[in-house]
Amino acid sequence: MNILIGLLPAFFWGILPLCVARIGGKPAQQILGTTFGILAVAIISSIFFLPIHFDAWAYLMCFLSGASWAFGQMNQYRAFTQIGVSKTMPISTGLQLVGTALMGVLIFGDWASSTQKIIGFIALTLITIGIWLTTKQENPTQENAGNLKAGLITLLISTIGYIGYSFFPNFATNLSGQEKFLPQAIGMATAAILLTRRGEHQNRIFDGKIAQNLIGGLVFSGAALTYLISIEPSRNGVATGFTLSQMNVVIATLGSIYLLGEKKTSLEMRFITIGLILVVSGGIMIGLNH
Repeated sequence: MNILIGLLPAFFWGILPLCVARIGGKPAQQILGTTFGILAVAIISSIFFLPIHFDAWAYLMCFLSGASWAFGQMNQYRAFTQIGVSKTMPISTGLQLVGTALMGVLIFGDWASSTQKIIGFIALTLITIGIWLTTKQENPTQENAGNLKAGLITLLISTIGYIGYSFFPNFATNLSGQEKFLPQAIGMATAAILLTRRGEHQNRIFDGKIAQNLIGGLVFSGAALTYLISIEPSRNGVATGFTLSQMNVVIATLGSIYLLGEKKTSLEMRFITIGLILVVSGGIMIGLNH
């Protein structure tokens, strides 16, 4: 049952980029719609799961977790416009796995033994090779190379936000998964509003395209609620729970090709398939390496 709970976030996070890409809109509209939808679900769910504890520090950590996610997600939405969903998702997932693993080693003392360090290094190598393979193009052009470079930079920036999303809840251990969701959602919506008030992202607080992207918030809420439950120590824990959730890369990548119609040559499909296998294999190794 715990493994099933751990795979539910993968399903929801896998279809999230497909929904958002299909609906369309600017990244600012997409992140506002997504976070407003998440906040609405969080407020409704809090009625049924009333907080048992109130801890200002724990709530702040969850707020920062949500704000970090909004920063990462908005940049991922930007990457969709630069290199497409089918390239964005394997790269983003791989970077998140590497970044979260390194954070665990450097800050939380994971991989204490020599064997764990060796397995971890092999896993990170597989993920890195897998990411590289998913970016391979049969007939690259100068324009494609420029877009890929811009997309990689955007995804490196987004990874900082995603690492914060998984990092901050470690300091809110006295709250259950359900209790963490509302302060996270408030952090997401607050950060989204602040991020879209400036420069090129300036946008009205609500419009038709934002309303359509509320669907993304509903989809994400299913992932967030099941993820917070999955990473509880009594279930899968952070390492295994996070790894299982990242299996969304298979759904998102293949879905973008077969459902959204992102064109790939047969050679590129072989590269993507092998790359996905390596990224998933490395993720599983990291999840079991404890």
